[in-house]
Amino acid sequence: MTPSDGLARRSDDSAGRALARSRAYTPASRGNDPDDDDDFEERKPPARPSVADKPGAPVIVKLPLPFTVGLSQVAWILSMAVGAVVVVYMFIIREAQLPAIIDIVKAVDATRADETYTAAADIIFWVLFGMQVLLLFIQIMLQVSFSNRRPNVRWWQFGVLLTQAGVVLIARELLAVGDRGIPLERIMLIQLGLALLGLLIGLFPPALRWTARGHDVRRGPIGSGSSSDL
Repeated sequence: MTPSDGLARRSDDSAGRALARSRAYTPASRGNDPDDDDDFEERKPPARPSVADKPGAPVIVKLPLPFTVGLSQVAWILSMAVGAVVVVYMFIIREAQLPAIIDIVKAVDATRADETYTAAADIIFWVLFGMQVLLLFIQIMLQVSFSNRRPNVRWWQFGVLLTQAGVVLIARELLAVGDRGIPLERIMLIQLGLALLGLLIGLFPPALRWTARGHDVRRGPIGSGSSSDL
């Protein structure tokens, strides 16, 4: 027998023993070796995650407004409605109030031509009229921002309120004079008072928390019938 024949025989014997061991290594035989059990456990697939009582994703919901927020909005809306009445009334009494405005301007300087006083009276009226219209539109935009919970909107409302108070004071001296001017002054004061009331009510803690929250969010288990958690 040559050396190559002996090497071939040993290779055949090794292959036969390996085949016998692989056939003998069954699931039943794995229980005899603790290390094999550990390897088998490690190869198990992970457990399926449970879907019961799993926290769901936050959901934006629409909840009723707090009482203070609704009351503040009502006050602002009434103020804007009265402001619209002021605009209409100012336009109606324009022709009747121009002579009174001219007299006020003449009291300052009576050496000018009549056309100058007429032009000055027109300028005074249209400036006050334009300011009233502008403030009305700004209040509408700020009210929309307040309803959308924009931050710092109350500071803008406060600034508009101060400007409106200045317009009332100027109109009281230059426009709201005479018999027709008294109702105008009262209507403008009502508008200013309602705006101030709306701003103050909007500063109550429930209204401030409602604005700071930004959105009404419901959280809870998937499929659960629990109430909203705010």
